[in-house]
Amino acid sequence: MNISLLLAVALGGALGAVLRYGMSAAMMAVPLGSFSFGIVAVNIIGSFAMGVFVAGFALGWDVSAAMKLFVTVGVLGGFTTFSAFSFEAVTLIERGQMGLAGGYIALSVCLSIVALMGGLYVTRLIMGAL
Repeated sequence: MNISLLLAVALGGALGAVLRYGMSAAMMAVPLGSFSFGIVAVNIIGSFAMGVFVAGFALGWDVSAAMKLFVTVGVLGGFTTFSAFSFEAVTLIERGQMGLAGGYIALSVCLSIVALMGGLYVTRLIMGAL
């Protein structure tokens, strides 16, 4: 494994996570009810940015492999994993693999929610909060 590529991902991920936190915190200051508009905004912005960068890289933006990983896997992955999820889903759709895309989307969303609920339940059970 190339250490400079790992470092690019790690630094980008740290920056993306800080950006996500900052944006979410800024959005929480705006009274919008109990709905998490900060995370929705992060997911939409991150997905749009992923589209811009993936297309730009594919169409010839002259950047190193480390910079591509820094931006896509690092910054955008740290900012929102939803951008990576969206990219994978669109890749399947663009390949005409609609059934696979639908399955990927349904499994990712539904099983992630079920897994989170399972984690909450198990931890609450272990900690005596049920």
